[in-house]
This record gives sequence, C-alpha cells and structure tokens, in this order.
Amino acid sequence: MVSPSAKRVLEIEVDPDRQWVRDGNPVPDDMGLSGADVRCFSHGDIAAPAASGTALRRGMVIVPCSMGTLGRIASGVSMNLVDRAADVCLKERRRMVAVIRETPLSRVHVQNMLAVTEAGGIILPAAPGFYHRPEGIEQLLDHVSAKVLDCLDVPHDIIERWGGA
Repeated sequence: MVSPSAKRVLEIEVDPDRQWVRDGNPVPDDMGLSGADVRCFSHGDIAAPAASGTALRRGMVIVPCSMGTLGRIASGVSMNLVDRAADVCLKERRRMVAVIRETPLSRVHVQNMLAVTEAGGIILPAAPGFYHRPEGIEQLLDHVSAKVLDCLDVPHDIIERWGGA
C-alpha cells in the first residue's frame, strides 16, 4: 500500500522520475520488489485482504508513519486501507509497527503514541544508533530496517548484533 502522501515522499526523497503508483496501485518493480509474494493494493481499497482479520499475516509496518495516520490509528478512525489494516492488526493482536520520524513532538503526538502502544502497537522512531560507527547513510538506514525486522521477528543479518550473534 502506498498512500498519496507516501507517494509524494518517495518522489521528493528517493526518485521523482520513478513510477511509484500506477492507476492507484503501487508498482512493485519500481520499488525493487518482485515475485509471487508481492501483492499491491490501492490506498482506497478497503476490500483488500489486509482490511479483514480473516486474512492471516504476521503484522504490518507503516513507513513513514505520519502523525495524521498515527492519530487516526490511535482513535480507531479508518479512512483508508492503511488505517484499516492497522486497526485490524491491533484488534487481532498482531504486530503493528509505526515508524515515525516527526520531530519535535507535540503533546498530542506523544498522547497518540501512548494510545497506540497501549493498544498493542509498536512505535519505532526512525532514529538509527551510532554505536556501530556507521560510515554512511546506507548503514544508518540498515540499522532502522533491522530494528523493524526485529519487531516482526523476521530473521536477518543486516546488522552485526551487539555482543555477537
């Protein structure tokens, strides 16, 4: 799922010339994704499998998670597929990871983060560690990506573990 706002972020921060969304649906090939396991759905498709608790999945990650999306999740208001899929994860007690990057935070933001956490969600600020002495932006991004995968219990070897394996 790629929201209209996420599409704009991808254009600004990654590549304005790539086609991230076509006819309302994400374009997996242009995102570096491919294969039978990749399914894309329109941001407005509330009949997609992710909108139902009967569709089994490990959980979901919202990257980046805007404070508007977080507020809707915190209050249980589903206005699109991202909101609804997050709501389903929380009600089904599945992992829902919101990767926030807003700064500074207002009291409302902090209250919404607390509400999502109390509902079973995980708030993961896009704040990489520096103790591993990164040599470039790729290692900073890898650190945050590894933390996301750890939240979903997905095995990986993206980063070196503190104290070994």
